[in-house]
Amino acid sequence: MTKNVLQTLVEMRGIESQYVDAWGKPATIAESSKVKLLNTLGYDTSSEEVIQQQLSEEARKVWLSPLNPVQVNRENDNIQLTVRLPIDLVNDDYAFIVTTDSNEQFSHTFTPVDEELTQAAQVDDVEFQEYVIAFPHALPLGYHTLRLEADGDELATMRLIVAPERCYTPEEIKQGKKIWGLSVQLYCVRSEANWGIGDFSDLTRLIHKASDVGADFIGLNPIHALYPANPDACSPYGPSSRRWLNYLYIDVTKIEGYEEPSVQSIVNSESFNAQLEHVRNVDYVDYDGVSALKLEALRAVFDIYNDKYLTKNTKQNRAFKAFVEEGGESLDMLAVYDALQASLKESGKEFWGWPVFPENLKNYQDPEVGKFKKANKKLIKFYLFLQWMAAEQMKLASDAAEQAGMTIGVYRDLAVGVSEGSAEIWGNKDLYCTGASVGAPPDILGPLGQNWGLPPMDPKKLYEQQYQPIIDLFSANMASSGALRIDHVMALLRLWWVVKGDHARDGGYVYYPVDDLLGILALESHRHQSLVIGEDLGTVPEEIRAKLADNGVYSYRVFFFEQAEDGGFFSPSHYPEQSMSTLTTHDMPTLIGYWHCLDLELGKELGLYPTEEILSTLYQDRHENKQEILNTLHGHHSVDDSVGHDVNYTGMTQALNYGMQVHMAGGSSALLSLQLEDWLQMDKPVNVPGTFNEYPNWRRKLSQNLEAIFANRDIVELAGSLSQARKKASTG
Repeated sequence: MTKNVLQTLVEMRGIESQYVDAWGKPATIAESSKVKLLNTLGYDTSSEEVIQQQLSEEARKVWLSPLNPVQVNRENDNIQLTVRLPIDLVNDDYAFIVTTDSNEQFSHTFTPVDEELTQAAQVDDVEFQEYVIAFPHALPLGYHTLRLEADGDELATMRLIVAPERCYTPEEIKQGKKIWGLSVQLYCVRSEANWGIGDFSDLTRLIHKASDVGADFIGLNPIHALYPANPDACSPYGPSSRRWLNYLYIDVTKIEGYEEPSVQSIVNSESFNAQLEHVRNVDYVDYDGVSALKLEALRAVFDIYNDKYLTKNTKQNRAFKAFVEEGGESLDMLAVYDALQASLKESGKEFWGWPVFPENLKNYQDPEVGKFKKANKKLIKFYLFLQWMAAEQMKLASDAAEQAGMTIGVYRDLAVGVSEGSAEIWGNKDLYCTGASVGAPPDILGPLGQNWGLPPMDPKKLYEQQYQPIIDLFSANMASSGALRIDHVMALLRLWWVVKGDHARDGGYVYYPVDDLLGILALESHRHQSLVIGEDLGTVPEEIRAKLADNGVYSYRVFFFEQAEDGGFFSPSHYPEQSMSTLTTHDMPTLIGYWHCLDLELGKELGLYPTEEILSTLYQDRHENKQEILNTLHGHHSVDDSVGHDVNYTGMTQALNYGMQVHMAGGSSALLSLQLEDWLQMDKPVNVPGTFNEYPNWRRKLSQNLEAIFANRDIVELAGSLSQARKKASTG
């Protein structure tokens, strides 16, 4: 087989052949990896002839489609539309009819032969020609429908998206205000009232307390829907659906009906309270225990609420039905999936995800699933109710942030994908490539490479579906928030695909239509008035950073990664203004963990480092980095002489910890995010990348209750110092 035909297919499907790795060195994707990726995308690569046939068939489909499925333009673009027709028809008159999403209409008539001919091809012995037609009208921002008509007959339709040039930025930040806020893994929050896991009422309390001491936002982990029937599948970055919420964050006590005797008899029972005391007191979230308590109480509350409101013509029922209708197929799919998993579990069958479901239940569209829906209407209604309650309580928290005068309020986090056994894939298998997983090539955070177990979207299918899944995703995650952080924002440009069964290092990059996706992101950002932060760590080409900046996406700057070639740390005053800076992230050790090399000790125990030599190098690098940190802190007078100058004699103290945080607050980034763990001087990480069962990821709670945190005078003084430093940086 010649490489030319194979390479044509590789390039057509956006598979990268070469890239620059995290250390700035050129890297090449193996031919075998490219072939496997093509196979995963559904191509037969057994011979040159077979590949050529597939290329020809794809070209044929394009030529037989008069219009493309979708086109994204920016508001200042001259709109150019492509039309493909048989040569016999290019002398006829046609009309473009655009109906905007506010029902305005714009039309333009044309004769293809009078327009610009761009290319031609023979298809089934007929010559087809492609023309580009200028559409003379300026269209409003939005999602519009374009029809191609001839003599009043519709020949084809497409979606025409008009997007703003840049994502939304709040006016105060545009005017130079620099703000700070707290990042928190909501499930980690302890309080006197919650049921062993942080909830939306805790979020509201945190918003009030943090805003009182000067914070302008609370950043959350992904709060996506997980698996009610399988609570130990608890990674917020491996959800079942990214459009919906994790019901475990519902505060059951705030739902009407909780005070009814039938519910109170459950929650006041001796066994319930013994379990409640246990889940509150343990240092790691007991998902099984929390889930059992919440589901039992929620079912009892639902029974009351359903009988009282949801079976009658009440305002509550009207609101519920409106929520369900707006949620559409995506919400129905999740509720049916959750109900189906619960039923399979109850009957003792395998249930962890659709790959182990009975054959006739493996797709949302299967007739047997329709029968299940009819037979289990109330159970499905219960799961719809949970999503409604979660959305209502999340909105109350967001409203509290607005009422408190926070510049941003809640900022949410969008995970890069969903897990293989998810409802999202169960309902749209055409979109996902389940023979591969998203991950990362070897880099600083994961020296062995990473496989995240998240099947990627097929960019071609996404385009054919007119980008609707991405539109829904952005819109849902900007709801009830003032900002959205996109985890692994590089996914808008390219994703590292790892074929099932292969090592993470043997994957390859597959490209996505970045300009279209950024346009949609900008449009949704303005519709929701949501600032966008892109997590651009790891292997990131410089051109994508510039593109993200041009599109108004805020960069993500982590202090420990902002180093010059000589090993010194850049001053935060040199960070881009259009960025959110931070000291640590959920994938990194806490400040104490970093300083005392606890992460390296843990990594050795868990077998994360292939050789002693690599580990020794990491220890040496850490030692040198800590000295450089002391140098920069003293050089900028961010710490006093109570903090030592020599790393050999300087441990992590409160003065050093707080000094580093205030040092960051004096920087030029518009946003500064700090972890509650570092306010509490905790030592254990919440997540260790590259591990699964080896470490209790996504479980470690905060060391103190919310009530105690903000009663601590030292913490309140730290918050004051942060606010003062941010204010000075704003006017500096």
